Amino acid sequence: MTTTLPHLLLRHAAERPRAPALREKEYGIWQTWSWQAAAAEVRHMACGLLALGFQRGQNLALISDNRPHVYLGFLAVQSVGGVPIPLYQDAVAAEMTFVVQDADIAFAFAENQEQVDKLLEVRETVPGIRHIIYDDPRGLRHYDQPGLISTAELVARGAEWDRANPGIFEALLGGITPDDVSVILYTSGTTGKPKGVCLTHAAFAASAQGGVEVDRLGPQDNVISYLPPAWVGDHLFSVAQWLVAGFTINCPESASTVTIDLREIGPTYYFAPPRIFEAMLTSVSIRMEDASAPKRWLFERCMQLARRVGSDILDGKPVGALDRLKYRLADLAIYGPLRNVIGLSRIRVAYTAGAAIGPDLFRFFRSIGINLKQFYGQTETCAYVCLQRDGQVNLASVGQAAPGIELKIAASGEVLVKGVSVLKEYYKRPDATAEVFDENGYFKTGDAGVIGTDGQLRIIDRAKDVGHLTGGAMFAPNYIENKLKFFSFIKEAVCFGHGRERVCAFINIDFEAVGNWAERQNLPYAGYVDLATKPQVLQLIADCVSQVNADLAGEAGMEDTQVARFLVLHKELDPDDDELTRTRKVRRGFIADKYGVLVDALYAGKGEQFIETQVKFEDGRTGSVSATLALVDAKTWPAQRAAA
Repeated sequence: MTTTLPHLLLRHAAERPRAPALREKEYGIWQTWSWQAAAAEVRHMACGLLALGFQRGQNLALISDNRPHVYLGFLAVQSVGGVPIPLYQDAVAAEMTFVVQDADIAFAFAENQEQVDKLLEVRETVPGIRHIIYDDPRGLRHYDQPGLISTAELVARGAEWDRANPGIFEALLGGITPDDVSVILYTSGTTGKPKGVCLTHAAFAASAQGGVEVDRLGPQDNVISYLPPAWVGDHLFSVAQWLVAGFTINCPESASTVTIDLREIGPTYYFAPPRIFEAMLTSVSIRMEDASAPKRWLFERCMQLARRVGSDILDGKPVGALDRLKYRLADLAIYGPLRNVIGLSRIRVAYTAGAAIGPDLFRFFRSIGINLKQFYGQTETCAYVCLQRDGQVNLASVGQAAPGIELKIAASGEVLVKGVSVLKEYYKRPDATAEVFDENGYFKTGDAGVIGTDGQLRIIDRAKDVGHLTGGAMFAPNYIENKLKFFSFIKEAVCFGHGRERVCAFINIDFEAVGNWAERQNLPYAGYVDLATKPQVLQLIADCVSQVNADLAGEAGMEDTQVARFLVLHKELDPDDDELTRTRKVRRGFIADKYGVLVDALYAGKGEQFIETQVKFEDGRTGSVSATLALVDAKTWPAQRAAA
């Protein structure tokens, strides 16, 4: 597909002018934009930018939750030859400063007062920001700082400018080409400063087209857009695929209402990182723990059946008539209501990507009739490298090469990619661009993997994270962490072991799930720190770790990487404390340094260790939290016992 994203919008507006393009829930009511209305809004927003002095080749930053004007803003900027740069809406001003400075931002779009305040703070040190366009005027009535303008005023000014300057918009639109940069997405910066990834119209359009063809997406589909617009996954699904397939995107009222809005919309196509599916399973587990004994018995019996035959039925494989009848009855009693509760009752295709998903979690959703598949890619590849086709879903792989993609494995084990989705360059970083391509033009993903005889790619871990214990066993921390996070009581895990004789782990409890469990045990607690240090909670987590170790003991090559010791951290790992990226990836090296005293205590065999940690609050204040943590010896299993 050789076209640009704004031209795809115009095609839908011409062919299906009154069909719904996007919706937004505001004040409890769903508002709808037709394709024709969306195209008109994009045109006037673009002309409004031109009226303010925006020029071809300039960058514009966008900081917003999922709102129609942020998606239309992408297209408005692109229509006149500019480049949109979305930033994470939960980033603090200091984090934004680097990108604003690096990308020479003079124009910015902000959703509301909170984001305007951040940009005004950034402008104190980066004075180049001349214009800030805000979408929600609440709280901004008395702001008199220079350069502030509302979206409504921008659109009105754009309509007037368009009438006074006929033909200029069309000329600028006609000047953009598929090989132009359509967006710059900054990496999460797990190992250093973020890099601006320059991706073209052609790359995103071709990536979207491949996914649309494989899953037969079209105007009949509905998507709920709730993931950060700065994440490449949202840009592929909520922008590129939206424009290629012509389905309807739906913006929730707020982050807190996503679950309710999900049930109202009933999307047919859904995308979420593993942490969202983990949260769904945790919610289900909490509900079932609170249910009556007969309901719990029925649920467990039905789930045993689902684990045995559910995935086979979904894949169209042979299943006995009696089991099919039992499954159909269980679907009426358990699976169907369960899919409805989590908002996935109409799902035809669901994808997960962004991090490895635990096989048990993957199996759970497929077993209850949700066609969950894996999607694999990076920011540098439009999130598009591999995908799983219907009937060929392998729980241990991320699928085959997507249409238009070539895969191979380097001698070091690193996955290499060439094809339609690969980045054009890193913004202003020719050195970094050169480093990520090999001599044959393949992009180096940084992931270690193997390709099976069926062409399915299996990701072992990040290449830089894969190490070895002193005894020689391969250590893949992310693989172990995902097994731990399958349990509803464990929200996050960080494993250590490279260059050590055994594996040790930090655990974050899920406060809601463990709190619910504690209440049923009549166990009082006075907050997160108190709950996390309770002996009963430590035993609960020890049981989870023991089950993971039993699984590892039965896997060839993994039996020596069982978790030998662990501790439950006294605080949740948080992006604001730099422990996680904004996409909630663990910054393993940073955590190892920050909590070095705890790592040393685990490996020294200590029984407890005092720790005091500085934390940042949402309002910008700093404080500290301290506790004496128990260091627990986990139960490990002989390899032959688990395999027997």
